[in-house]
Amino acid sequence: MGLADNKCVPCKGGVPPLEPGRIQDLLKQLGRGWSLNQAGHIERLYTFKDFAEALAFVNKVGAVAEEEGHHPDLLLAWGKCKVELWTHKINGLTESDFYMAAKADRAFEAFRVVG
Repeated sequence: MGLADNKCVPCKGGVPPLEPGRIQDLLKQLGRGWSLNQAGHIERLYTFKDFAEALAFVNKVGAVAEEEGHHPDLLLAWGKCKVELWTHKINGLTESDFYMAAKADRAFEAFRVVG
């Protein structure tokens, strides 16, 4: 079972963010392209052939986010989308952030060109 197979757990606050060692372990389990930014959030830039494809990806990730109750920041531009995740209630990372990241990677697979 991979990270994407886990259900996101809503955070009500009052829990500590993940420790740096655990963050690094979980980053290694994600697909390539994910990194920890200066704010302590995880992010990845996905690229697409055009705006319409990037928008379709945003809509797909948005639908998954609604289903999971865990909402990333999505920055849409022509041919690209940046996904940024952290748990707002604790201003840090939880395992659910990594689950949602893996679910975004899974959504991206539909956009990969075979060939």
